[in-house]
Amino acid sequence: MTKSKYHEVGFNKRANYDYEILEKFEAGIVLLGSEVKSLRNHRVSLGESYAGLSKNSEVFLYQMHIPEYKLAHRANHAPTRNRKLLLHRRQITRLIGQLKRGGYSLVPISIYFNEQGFVKVSIGLGKGKKTVDKRETIKRREWDRQKNRILKKTVRKLS
Repeated sequence: MTKSKYHEVGFNKRANYDYEILEKFEAGIVLLGSEVKSLRNHRVSLGESYAGLSKNSEVFLYQMHIPEYKLAHRANHAPTRNRKLLLHRRQITRLIGQLKRGGYSLVPISIYFNEQGFVKVSIGLGKGKKTVDKRETIKRREWDRQKNRILKKTVRKLS
């Protein structure tokens, strides 16, 4: 059995539907102990979360919901607190330039444990899709499904 490079904890299903992801970044995240324990139990919601810049040119993740760890008792955390993302200075300056240009957003795509056991967040620099683009994506996906069904039927008939 081969061991995978990372263990995915949470995934943002709406990211690829609502945004056209142009570039992906891997970032570390500053967490408390009770948050890590909740993540190990696969308890996280990235649905409403978004990333943004602070006044000090730091990148934060807002509205990511990690429920309280029940066994932590007094040392528990606030479920939707702002969490700092750890990126290289060059990456941050590049993101600042892209975001100030307009039309771009930072979207959290997934959260996972890497091979060393550190929590990482995959964020994407995305441009929002319009309704027409979303419909086109749905049509393309449905056509691909139909195409695969037709191919399976023809392969079964031939063999």
